[in-house]
Amino acid sequence: MNLENYFISQFNNKHIGDDAAVIDDLVYSKDAFFENVHFKTSWMSHYQIAKKAMLVNISDAIAMNAKPLFALLSVAMPKEITKGQMRELAQGFRDAANDYNIEIIGGDTISNTKLDMTVSIISKTNTPLYRTKIRNGYLFAYTGELGSSAKDLKKLMNLGSINKKSKFVNIKLRQNFIEKSRRILQAGMDISDGLYSDLDKMASLNNIGVKFTQKILKQQGCSGEEYEMLIAFDKRDRLKLLRRAQQTRTPLTIFARAIRSKYTNRCKAHHF
Repeated sequence: MNLENYFISQFNNKHIGDDAAVIDDLVYSKDAFFENVHFKTSWMSHYQIAKKAMLVNISDAIAMNAKPLFALLSVAMPKEITKGQMRELAQGFRDAANDYNIEIIGGDTISNTKLDMTVSIISKTNTPLYRTKIRNGYLFAYTGELGSSAKDLKKLMNLGSINKKSKFVNIKLRQNFIEKSRRILQAGMDISDGLYSDLDKMASLNNIGVKFTQKILKQQGCSGEEYEMLIAFDKRDRLKLLRRAQQTRTPLTIFARAIRSKYTNRCKAHHF
């Protein structure tokens, strides 16, 4: 058990274990976005930083098939931050919120040695999509393409530059696909820690193994911050799901099936 899982295990609560907690049709999620952990201010503008901080949190709501409604922000800012940079932060938060009809209803601001922020999203759903309910023989798929986020992060770490349309900066969420496919999907989660690592979470929760039917390079499988969707579904619904993907113009790769075995994650932990 890694240190992240060990700490989470200290809270024995039925609502913990998914992208968000579902309580009476309301969905609660929260993520941190910290300087020198998730980003450097030399990599992204303050506008881009705030917008991404919002989107990585909205991703959790979409992964649960929930409609985001409200947001609470906590922003810790260095004393040397300028008013112009503050305006950029505010605009990034507002633009991301407006794109998903979210109302920012409050939060907290404090002085800090660097730029750190957390976002809480409150959403609503009648049919939440959990990580569980995967049976032997179910198929696994992911949306979009994987690997570019890790590749661009490596460029930035080596003092290089990346395209403004890079997935590392501009996240594309799959809300339309999840909404239209919900009746078919049996389980799902967003890919934030990498396909292999997030697949490990699903496999552990469902006590299953994974048989890969498509070759996936380690660079693709271990690439974090992709914010694509990892989904599981009954093989009898394969053609229906492919039609939903085509209708929503969502690239979809069916790459594995659930088996009675044990899954081994090939990636290092991102958190500890």
